Amino acid sequence: MSKVKYYYDPETLAYRKIKVKKGKKVGYVFLFLLASALFGFLCFVALLNTPYFETPKDKLQAREIENMRIRYEILNHKMDQVEGVLEDIAERDNNLYRAYFNTSPIPDEQRKAGFGGVNRYKELEGYNNSDIIVSTSKRLDIISKELVVQSKSLEEIAKLAKDKEKLLAAIPAIQPVKNEDLRRVASGYGYRSDPFTKIRKFHAGMDFSAKTGTPIYATGDGVVRRADNRASGYGNHIVIKHGYGYETLYAHLSKYKARVGQKVKRGDIIGYVGSTGRSEAPHLHYEVHKNGQPVNPINFYYGNISAKEYLLISEMANQENQSLD
Repeated sequence: MSKVKYYYDPETLAYRKIKVKKGKKVGYVFLFLLASALFGFLCFVALLNTPYFETPKDKLQAREIENMRIRYEILNHKMDQVEGVLEDIAERDNNLYRAYFNTSPIPDEQRKAGFGGVNRYKELEGYNNSDIIVSTSKRLDIISKELVVQSKSLEEIAKLAKDKEKLLAAIPAIQPVKNEDLRRVASGYGYRSDPFTKIRKFHAGMDFSAKTGTPIYATGDGVVRRADNRASGYGNHIVIKHGYGYETLYAHLSKYKARVGQKVKRGDIIGYVGSTGRSEAPHLHYEVHKNGQPVNPINFYYGNISAKEYLLISEMANQENQSLD
């Protein structure tokens, strides 16, 4: 039961009961209800922002975030494996492939360089899981760049290998006359006695003594640059341009089996032994030129003779006897 309130009336000198108007009673009730509702709302908001109260939507988002975190961890683990494979490939690339082709290795700073300048990951910042997202994105970008660098390196190695194969095929690496067709190596590279003047002069090639009509073989892949008798002393002769600075000359032929502009392979028959031009007897005069200068052909016979045969030919070629041209 509510307390009755009184007030003192000075006119009647007596206490009178205070009568509350109905409108005020309603106002008080309304204010109480409003304050209660406001207090309840504030308490609800406070509960929503505590870890002790989660809505179904919050629980779903939490599960999705945890699932995303786990996936990023798995992705980082896979990137660890990819980086390990890339490091192994880079190691072989630098120390095996590029070393074999005498090419400078690619430094790690170039392979693993990041991306300078503008912040590429600004839009990923400011979230609860920004650290793992940004770090993973950086690793993916660096791995992608490493793959591009390695791909270009392997393309370069493939080109070098192709060029190396062409170079090996172009080097004059066999004897122009087979051993079974030889009578002897009549003269070698260096100063020899001229058969006509008997004066000691420089002999720029090797003389292979053989019967007229003995096949002559191209000693490396190339293109026939000359096939004529217009050079003094050589008679019928062929010049093959092999590329990479190499040329070979075959002189005193009895007849040709190659024409100017023809592509030949090592081992192809290009002509036959004869004694045309300035020649004392049937033989092949053979020269090897590197960058326009004659070099000793004995250094190139590694493609079709044994070590024992090479030593025998070398001994005969090094004798300072009389040449046949």
